[in-house]
Amino acid sequence: MWVRFAPLRLPVRRRLQTAAVLQWVFSFLALAQCCLGLFALLLLGKGWALAALYAAWLYLDWDTPARGGRRSAWMRGWAVWRYFCDYFPITLVKVADLDPGRNYLFGFHPHGVLVAGAFGNFCTEATGFRRLFPGLTPHLLMLPFWFKVPFFRDYIMSAGLVSSEKASASYLLSREGGGQVAVVAVGGPLESLEARPGAFTLQILSRKGFIKMALQHGAALVPVFSFGENELFNQVPNPEGSFLRTVQERLQKAMGLALPLFHARGVFQYSFGLLPFRRPIHTVVGAPLLVPKTPNPSLEAIEQLHKTYLERLVQLFEDHKVQFGVPENKHLNLT
Repeated sequence: MWVRFAPLRLPVRRRLQTAAVLQWVFSFLALAQCCLGLFALLLLGKGWALAALYAAWLYLDWDTPARGGRRSAWMRGWAVWRYFCDYFPITLVKVADLDPGRNYLFGFHPHGVLVAGAFGNFCTEATGFRRLFPGLTPHLLMLPFWFKVPFFRDYIMSAGLVSSEKASASYLLSREGGGQVAVVAVGGPLESLEARPGAFTLQILSRKGFIKMALQHGAALVPVFSFGENELFNQVPNPEGSFLRTVQERLQKAMGLALPLFHARGVFQYSFGLLPFRRPIHTVVGAPLLVPKTPNPSLEAIEQLHKTYLERLVQLFEDHKVQFGVPENKHLNLT
């Protein structure tokens, strides 16, 4: 295989975009391990007093990721995120106005490999969320164990990430006065195993916990489809029933993490590496589905709302797919 190298002379802007995405991929794949290693070095070395103070702080702050987190408007506005979003580029598309007097549960689809669209749109201000949806505060839900890693937890909370445990979503959706948005990648890590160019498979038919949560709190449901999310990486073939897929699914059940073997391009060449391809992402936020508050919803109510949500999601996809480069004959595959 011939390696296709990037031109030596490229605009500085494109170099900065690549650097921004490189640091994001590093943060996603290795920063937690580095933070854990740093904490261990401090604890075992001359910085043990600092580590002990941080451990005490961690004990006192343990529940914060499940109580709205600790976001930083300054960090969300960093220039690096503008370069990150311009790399693809990532665009946020608004279909309808959202009343800031309500709380919302955004169902984000598809998960993709690294959830780039969700991060760019809901964890930074680079795509204009505050301008498009004034009065709303987005919180992207993330697996709880990441918030147990020293230092790393503070970094991701600054971007608006919160724990995906039930108590966390419940805290956001029960806030008086409204204006809170819980963003859930409904397909979860398991859906990332289906993420490859041209794929439109969503793990959603058995995912009804978010429906029950919306009913219990009377939170409006909003389907969100991120066109281009699955186009960013190739993935080693892992068809259902294969040895690789079996191992991945068992790891997912044991650890909560799926481990897709993905690849795309490198920093100075376009043939292989872990950087995503430069392909546009258009994240379309649909119209809200108003939900009556039902503290103890019946199975029938959950099933009916789930059915209605799926209909709205499919319609959102069909209404916008041609506009964003999806062939007319392509449809969602709900599993």
